[in-house]
Amino acid sequence: MTGRARPESRDAYRWFLPITTRWMDNDVFGHVNNVQYYSFFDTTVCSYLVETGQFHPTQGGLSAVVAESGCAYFSSVAYPDRLEGALRIDRLGSSSVRYGVAVFREGAAMASAGGHFTHVYLSRETGRPEPLSDALRAALGPLVV
Repeated sequence: MTGRARPESRDAYRWFLPITTRWMDNDVFGHVNNVQYYSFFDTTVCSYLVETGQFHPTQGGLSAVVAESGCAYFSSVAYPDRLEGALRIDRLGSSSVRYGVAVFREGAAMASAGGHFTHVYLSRETGRPEPLSDALRAALGPLVV
């Protein structure tokens, strides 16, 4: 058994995405609901992939499916907080990528939540795992820790 996860600092991540909270992200307890963090993680990962130009969510030979994800919560955030999605690559496999992801309050030193998000890349034609292209590997390389 491992101990409780601890928040990581900004320097543990390689890329950041501004995220604006919305009124609807809050729940009846007055903070961003736990399910929204998975949306923030997904948006962070996919924004990086699209921004690099090496992956398109609906076009090209590869698609990606989430095989596993997890999240630990350290401090509450709430609308109208301004956030940052944080990203790194924890493992770059032949057809899968395990991303380290986190949510920070804008400019905060420590993460409010952190976790992982694993994509398996599939052939759109066969639905079977497909090796990452050299171009996609090159785009992901700067994020590897």
